Amino acid sequence: MENQLAKSSEERTFQYQDSLPSLPVPSLEESLKKYLESVKPFANEEEYKKTEAIVQKFQNGIGEKLQQKLLERAKEKRNWLEDWWLNVAYLDVRIPSQLHVNFGGPASHIEHYWPPKEGTQLERGSISLWHILNYWQLLRKEKLPVHKVGNTPLDMNQFRMLFSTCKVPGITRDSVINYFRTESEGHCPSHIAVMCRGRVFVFDVMHEGCLMTPPEILRQLTYIQKKCHSEPDGPGVAALTSEERTRWAKVATKVLTGDPTVRWGDKSYNLISFSNGVFGCNCDHAPYDAMVIVSISYYVDQKIFESEGRWTGSDKVRDIPLPEELVFTVDEKVLNDITEAKAQYLKQASDLQLLVYAFTSFGKKLTKKKQLHPDTFVQLALQLAYYRLHGRPGCCYETAMTRYFYHGRTETVRSCTVEAVRWCQSMQDPSTSLFEQQHRMLEAFAKHNKMMKDCSTGKGFDRHLLGLSLIAKEECLPVPELFTDPLFSRSGGGGNFVLSTSLIGYLRVQGVVVPMVHNGYGFFYHIRDDRFIVACTAWKSCPETDAEKLVQQTFRAFSDMMQLMDIAHL
Repeated sequence: MENQLAKSSEERTFQYQDSLPSLPVPSLEESLKKYLESVKPFANEEEYKKTEAIVQKFQNGIGEKLQQKLLERAKEKRNWLEDWWLNVAYLDVRIPSQLHVNFGGPASHIEHYWPPKEGTQLERGSISLWHILNYWQLLRKEKLPVHKVGNTPLDMNQFRMLFSTCKVPGITRDSVINYFRTESEGHCPSHIAVMCRGRVFVFDVMHEGCLMTPPEILRQLTYIQKKCHSEPDGPGVAALTSEERTRWAKVATKVLTGDPTVRWGDKSYNLISFSNGVFGCNCDHAPYDAMVIVSISYYVDQKIFESEGRWTGSDKVRDIPLPEELVFTVDEKVLNDITEAKAQYLKQASDLQLLVYAFTSFGKKLTKKKQLHPDTFVQLALQLAYYRLHGRPGCCYETAMTRYFYHGRTETVRSCTVEAVRWCQSMQDPSTSLFEQQHRMLEAFAKHNKMMKDCSTGKGFDRHLLGLSLIAKEECLPVPELFTDPLFSRSGGGGNFVLSTSLIGYLRVQGVVVPMVHNGYGFFYHIRDDRFIVACTAWKSCPETDAEKLVQQTFRAFSDMMQLMDIAHL
């Protein structure tokens, strides 16, 4: 009996899924009140009064009917948003997803035992893959620890989408296919695909019931590399995954199985291996959010750090079947499509300004000592940076997680608040005292902290408004004026935020995304005890944006903010 109790007390990765609370539908009145607050920084008095009247009309009219329909939907679904969000945010999107939707980032090993070094690609690759596959086995055995806040378990469903998952192009809507199964659920694919010089190879990572060792994986990778370097390049079919979605869907029907060519842009997880032994990843955003890749990236990095980047086990290599090449039958039309796909991808990629900088004067340790939330610290610094650079408030999307709830994913925190703008204005006004600037900054901190808490606990309003608009669409009703009002898009609604931001976490992992709009910025960051690391993107073809200047202004704001916190000691 004691053994049974001990065994049953061991937590399984997905054991709390059925007991998680359903995603709530917020109060219509509260959501509209919060929405009105969020548009204030972008409106003059006359514009605000007009929007206020539109919101009041919506609340007293069609909004109430839509709310009732949404509440009915929530009774039937544990997560009323899940399917809608997947479709609207990802699967219905027609722009090329590899650059515009996917996220990626560098592996952290470059900072310690694996600096750039030619001739190390395959050996390091075999070790990295082995750690990744161990993580896969942890998931299969449900031994990956459940993520929690305090003692409260979070939804782990997205981790099922990391492996054996791929997006399939469709004419009007893509789909996601997932073959992952835990050991208790049954068989799960155990092969990996390796892309090199326009060719695709596959091999099973399990042999006689055991996971391949790094030396065995190395043999497979060596075979592939030698074959690709001694024979002509392949057609590079993978480049088609970087195309506009409908165009890719049409081409996909002509490809039969019997740069962008080394990653399958629709795959949930691509590990990218460079010739100098540096690694990165590119991941489809549809099936999961960044915290999943942060988790596996940190796991692999820790394992490499602990082993000093070496394999210390047996060098014995079993008699394992060689990798099999997937040969695609392509005609001249498909080959032309591949050439065009490469060209459009390289053209767009060359227009992207991307830089990563570290601010090393201080980090989480000092901000927390000053009783300032480190994430809010970055968000407010970014607001001040944008205000100084562009002379106006910048509507901002920050990701909040809603994983307290069943299949919860994200909510929008609108960081550009009335309080933040008042503080930014005070920082640009020489007549404002330091004490007043500090006071306004702390007000902005308090507002942002409350918004983040609300959004994480199901009390945000952006996903709620999306739900109401989709109910109207499903009911074949006219688009409510709330969503056609110029202030809706000017404040960021409908995916129009000029600042697209997210905290990657407090670990040694960094990621990057492109801007949400042409005249905007992508701004991902992670925070350590002694520094802030920022990855910022902008489009070179937009004359009014400059990622480097925005980061410089953000770092200047970091210093200014910390000086404000020191005034009480002067």
